[in-house]
Amino acid sequence: MPRSAALQPERVPADSKPTLDAFTKNIGFTPNMMAIFAQSPIAFNAWAALLGSLSKALDVKTRDSIGLAVSEVNGCNYCLTIHSFTAEHMAKLPPDEIILARKGHASDPKRDAAIQFAKKVIETRGKVSDADLKAVRDAGYTDASVIEMIALVAMYSLTNFLNNVFDPEKDFPAVTRAGSI
Repeated sequence: MPRSAALQPERVPADSKPTLDAFTKNIGFTPNMMAIFAQSPIAFNAWAALLGSLSKALDVKTRDSIGLAVSEVNGCNYCLTIHSFTAEHMAKLPPDEIILARKGHASDPKRDAAIQFAKKVIETRGKVSDADLKAVRDAGYTDASVIEMIALVAMYSLTNFLNNVFDPEKDFPAVTRAGSI
């Protein structure tokens, strides 16, 4: 049961409204998570700016796969539904790749290294080993790319935590946790 009501359009703070309206126009509806997040213009607009900047990081398949792996580790069912939907429809990942990403892997070796590294970052709270860093570098990623992976982990964790705290009503097709697949 949701712990906070999604804001009705007339109750959205003025400083959140332009950002929320842009998402609504782009997506075609207002996701409940965003209607809750918009209660804090400071946090919501900061997240939206980070999301916009990081949409240029890596490639869409890798970004969505990292989102799936991080959301799985953080146990965020709301984000798993969103990332599964976007991975399938926007990144064009087939269902077996979505399941692999949720488990921290990919069939593509370079993407696999990025997902494994991102999963290690969230699991170890950034205290990765020298071998973990070497593996992602050996896969062809620069330190700039590694920093982008870390930023993606942080950004996805922010929405995971928000959704785990407030438990918004799901508005994307439901998925099951990878452990039960």
